[in-house]
Amino acid sequence: MAAALITEPPARTGRGGRPRDPSRDDVIRAAILRLLGDVGYGALTMDAVAAEAGVGKATIYRRWRTKQELVVDTVSDLNRSWTVDADTGSLEGDLRQLVHRMVEMMASPVGAATRSLLAAMQHEPALIEAYREGPLAVWRRAYADMWARAQARGEVGPEMPQSIPAEASTALLVQRWLVTREPVDHEYADAVLETLVLPAIRRGA
Repeated sequence: MAAALITEPPARTGRGGRPRDPSRDDVIRAAILRLLGDVGYGALTMDAVAAEAGVGKATIYRRWRTKQELVVDTVSDLNRSWTVDADTGSLEGDLRQLVHRMVEMMASPVGAATRSLLAAMQHEPALIEAYREGPLAVWRRAYADMWARAQARGEVGPEMPQSIPAEASTALLVQRWLVTREPVDHEYADAVLETLVLPAIRRGA
């Protein structure tokens, strides 16, 4: 989720079949979140998702061809719902809003599902690229838009999105979330911004 990496999310390809019923999609997403929390990615099956959601297997396969596609697509959509168009009129305001949303996502069932997906990557190499093109790209795009607005306002130069201060805006949060499992809350996020990120950005500007 490093903010310094910027990638445009790929366009979705059509899966064929009948149009999606959004209400079914919500039920299936909720089932996937529960199962990822209960059994993890490795033990999750398409049959289990269908049973947990109370839908037929055909309903699942009309939407997703494989378990990997089902999980990555779902987690990507749910991460997208957590990002915000944080246009507050200043880089500091935008950055604070976006970092706070990331903190809230990490503490949510979506965060638990995302962490389950990350844990599975060491056993499922194909998930790495899928994750980069899915959930990771969602947050990259949000940060890219934030830096583009800051550049347009003259707050930072074109080198800032690829800088260490930009990467640090999320790196310490992700380290706690994934590695040390220490609390990641708004107070900690604000401390990272105030003591490390914002001073470095101001010096760079």
